[in-house]
Amino acid sequence: MDLFSRSWAALRAAVAELPDQDFERPSGCTGWLVRDLVSHLVIDAQDVLITLATPAGTEPTVNAVTYWRVQDRPPTGEDPLDALTVRLAAAYQEPGLLTFHLDDVGSAAGRAAELADPGARVSTRGEVLTVADYLTAYVLEWTLHHLDLIAHLPGAAEPPPEGLARSRAMLEQIAGAAFPASFSDKDALVVGTGRRAPTDAERAELGGPAGKLPLFLG
Repeated sequence: MDLFSRSWAALRAAVAELPDQDFERPSGCTGWLVRDLVSHLVIDAQDVLITLATPAGTEPTVNAVTYWRVQDRPPTGEDPLDALTVRLAAAYQEPGLLTFHLDDVGSAAGRAAELADPGARVSTRGEVLTVADYLTAYVLEWTLHHLDLIAHLPGAAEPPPEGLARSRAMLEQIAGAAFPASFSDKDALVVGTGRRAPTDAERAELGGPAGKLPLFLG
């Protein structure tokens, strides 16, 4: 749960440090500018608040790893919810309004996570899992979106190393195979999720597992 807080705080800090012009740059999410990604983070923060306030009385059906669903195709940015995110982002008009909303809702989500009982069970997306597993799953969400945020922003602060390492470990569990030791955590995540195509050398190192990649998570 501490790693959730650190990863989320680092991502919100990275957004807060962006100059206004960077909101019009492309992000690492297909079809989204940086402002669209930040709008999505507002929705993510709302989802955290909703989930933590949705107790479940049954046994868990998923954990931090099986929470993630592997999609059969990459996102195109044309999904109705993705399109709505773009329209919401444009409605803010000024980056300052968007960052204010993220800070407001995001801070609340962070506090709610810190106050939550790790062993409590919550429901989301038709599944039940413990708070600890839910927040651990979101370490992967925050880390990937932090990489998306800075994909075209040289010099921007990267996600916490411990968040990168934990996210890599989760992605390897989802893939059912480990990435080569020569891959940095960042490279494992961006190649493994299709955010960057592997080089020929990387593909050769991946060997058999390369056939399973990329994994489009949803």
